[in-house]
Amino acid sequence: MPQPGLMMNRPLLISGILEHGAAQFGDQEIVSRETHGPLHRYTYADAAARARQLANALAHMGLKAGSAVGSIAWNNHRHLEAYYAVSGSGMVMHTCNPRLHPQQLIYVINHAEDEVVLFDATFAPLVKGIAAHCPRVAAWVCLADAANTPAIEGVKVLNYEDLIAGHSDTFHWPALDENTGAALCYTSGTTGNPKGVLYSHRAIVMNATTACLPDVLGLSTQETILPVVPMFHINAWCIPYAALVAGTKLVLPGPKLDGPSLFELMDSEQVTISAGVPTIWMGLLQHVEQNNLRFAHMKRTCVGGSAMPMALIAKFMDNYGVEVRHGWGMTETTAVATMSNLSRADRQKPAAEQHAIVAKQGKTVSGIEIKIVDENGATLPRDGTSQGELMVRGQWIVERYYKADKTALVDGWFPTGDIATIDAQGTMQIRDRTKDVIKTGGEWISSIDLENAAIGHPAVAMAAVIGVKHPKWDERPLLFIVRKPGQTLEKAEILEFLAGRVAKWWVPEDVVFLESLPVGGTGKVQKNELRQKYGGVFADQ
Repeated sequence: MPQPGLMMNRPLLISGILEHGAAQFGDQEIVSRETHGPLHRYTYADAAARARQLANALAHMGLKAGSAVGSIAWNNHRHLEAYYAVSGSGMVMHTCNPRLHPQQLIYVINHAEDEVVLFDATFAPLVKGIAAHCPRVAAWVCLADAANTPAIEGVKVLNYEDLIAGHSDTFHWPALDENTGAALCYTSGTTGNPKGVLYSHRAIVMNATTACLPDVLGLSTQETILPVVPMFHINAWCIPYAALVAGTKLVLPGPKLDGPSLFELMDSEQVTISAGVPTIWMGLLQHVEQNNLRFAHMKRTCVGGSAMPMALIAKFMDNYGVEVRHGWGMTETTAVATMSNLSRADRQKPAAEQHAIVAKQGKTVSGIEIKIVDENGATLPRDGTSQGELMVRGQWIVERYYKADKTALVDGWFPTGDIATIDAQGTMQIRDRTKDVIKTGGEWISSIDLENAAIGHPAVAMAAVIGVKHPKWDERPLLFIVRKPGQTLEKAEILEFLAGRVAKWWVPEDVVFLESLPVGGTGKVQKNELRQKYGGVFADQ
């Protein structure tokens, strides 16, 4: 009979991360760009004191354990305080994506049963449009002082600084069960209503701790991290928690995510690590190239959300000496599940081979398992070529969606909807989404591979591919191109370029040039919008 362990049983709690950060790294700096412009500087100890004030203020408002508090906000210091105050109190921090359609935003606020909603002044027009449809919300709190809080017709608005003023910065965090719900994030809702994923304290703490590892984000007291990925998107990949675990200087960019603003902040604050989606990095590199700039401090950038084009990886690594780490995760996986990183042997390989390795989504982090299955659920071999749906299980993977009656799992595994390969070394590569794979004459075309090939053209700023119904071939690819400023790329030129890089039958049926692609709040191209507008283009051929 196995013997029981003889160790303390202390719960893994978000309040524990906060107090650890304040006690061990109290003088570490947090730099935050205010929504109205200027930078705000303070320390871990300051943030912890204000988080306790907010916890007291929320209790004074009558909120209790289990109450939901929503946020419609950028990456800033007040949002960070709410992360800790709300969850640490035993309440649920519901981070709302402001890029959702207003009707979807109303749906998630009501579905989560938010009692208070915190918002940045930027989103005042949005609040004005939805407030009347969210009857359970008792208070709308602007994350600002009185001078920067807008009046909203028909809505009683409180300001954050007055809300916490006068409350004690001492708060006795409850000793919660570590499986208590801590934070709630909804999927993007590309089909039907968004679905909620309720993260536990245990899941967040374990994921945040794993994120600090050298071959994941590599956080320490010697680093400065800037999470460009929004705090409403999978809780900024757990970085606001991981930073306090490791004692890392934290730089929060606020609403200004354009290339010039990000570069200036990275340079002035000596940022060594950043994290975000490829569309953001495209804008940043464009600014750097046009102005002949260099990254003086950046050591690595961590990329996820969508596939990083090989050309972009090469520019970061070869032209600017910035290491790219390519990860994979989703709302349902709390954050990071796999990470691509170069081994000692990989670093001896030619540059092109290194880029190809980094372009994959990498190996699972400790605590996560993956496999691929065919349409019948049979496990496929790890040979690097067999393609199937990616299944995942582990310590911070969703079991069921919020308020759902049944499990989201299939035989104990979560079906991701991603099509992937896994090689003999365990390296995973996303080939496509199940809904984005294009079937032409019985053969499959990867929209991701086709997009990456198109982005390799020097005149292309962004590219997207969708499958469009075709009377003869079932589906054919339609390519959307956004040209770089000043470029005159035409259809024949890009098709000729692609013909030399992909199989003949992969070459798109047509090309549509756009001024911009529809991009959601997480930086992903909204292909559902493209399908709605252009989905019938080949129907009469």
